[in-house]
Amino acid sequence: MKYIFFGSPEFAAIILEKLISADYIPAVAVCNPDRPMGRKKVITAPSTKIVAEKHGIRVWQPESLGIGNWKLEINKLGGIDFAVVAAYAKIIPKVILDTLPAKFVGVHPSLLPKHRGASPIQTAILKGDELTGLTLYLIDEKVDHGPVLAKRELNYELRIMNYEKTQRKLANLGGDLLVEALPKFVNGEIKPQPQNEAEATYTKKFTTEDAFVDLEKDNPVEIERKIRALNPEPGAWTMLNGKRTKLLEAEIVDKKLRLKKIQAEGKTPVFL
Repeated sequence: MKYIFFGSPEFAAIILEKLISADYIPAVAVCNPDRPMGRKKVITAPSTKIVAEKHGIRVWQPESLGIGNWKLEINKLGGIDFAVVAAYAKIIPKVILDTLPAKFVGVHPSLLPKHRGASPIQTAILKGDELTGLTLYLIDEKVDHGPVLAKRELNYELRIMNYEKTQRKLANLGGDLLVEALPKFVNGEIKPQPQNEAEATYTKKFTTEDAFVDLEKDNPVEIERKIRALNPEPGAWTMLNGKRTKLLEAEIVDKKLRLKKIQAEGKTPVFL
């Protein structure tokens, strides 16, 4: 099987490592350009690029998918069977989808059609979902809309997990599911199933304003969920003693919120 891998952050990198470990090595990995990161604005490569280069895989880093002749470049690779797209964070335009019709396999960290869009993991935690999972589907021109190839539930208690832990577990689940499903897909053994539009829900990208917590007025359960869901980005925060303070860990004890770890602006994190 010869394929192209699209993806940039840790979620995608974990999946790529799983595929490589199973000897499913992409012809090329497509990811975002290197970006300045952190307070010191150090130019940093995407996690997927680091994994790809470690294994000697060619890397493409287009600033925009609208640049260049993709059909020509994909044809140069020769005999591409499909593409895998995991947390690429850019809409794949029709001109690129048409180079491999019905062969772009999306990896989405929710049980579609629930939680389509940019923040399925955060939204599941915020809403108090007891169950989540991962979906493989065929990408079309609409957001997370195409027919489903495979689904798998995550067998962990979502109510106690934070974003980072959930993301890693779903990425590992996604890698395993791809290794299992891709040969069947290429051999025509999987019949894609349309999503039920009546059950579709959508998520949004969360802002710093969304992450603000009013410790006096907000519901304790909702605060605890927000802390688990929105760290590290955009980062749950409040004002304490006149200072902006990050809320890093908390728990519910006797129906009340107990902060466990905070970080005042300009200070190191402290456990309470």
